[in-house]
Amino acid sequence: MNWLMVVAGGMIGAPLRYLTDRAVQSRHDSVFPWGTFVVNVVGCFVLGVLTGAATVDPDLRLFLGTGLCGALTTYSTFSYETLRLAETGAGLYAVANVVGSVAAGLGAAFAGVALGQAVWP
Repeated sequence: MNWLMVVAGGMIGAPLRYLTDRAVQSRHDSVFPWGTFVVNVVGCFVLGVLTGAATVDPDLRLFLGTGLCGALTTYSTFSYETLRLAETGAGLYAVANVVGSVAAGLGAAFAGVALGQAVWP
């Protein structure tokens, strides 16, 4: 039964990642990968909330944490886009992507844990 929760979350997370990435990226006239940046930060926040919440049902953790966040966030695309930025001469954007993604992702995770602890102690 656990794997069904992961599959169900993944079925929502994967298309949500694609649609969010396209929607965000279409609003920016920049080579910076804003879409991937946004989905990764949002995923870090959601996983932080789940981590901080002591009273979350285990099935909900599997659905949202492993399934949805696992499919929503993407380390491989982040790495690929950073590499492409560097290869095309946009080295400053590549560095900004790495530093910004790590800082924003960690900040979102810490904020999510704090929220999870405050709302679901």
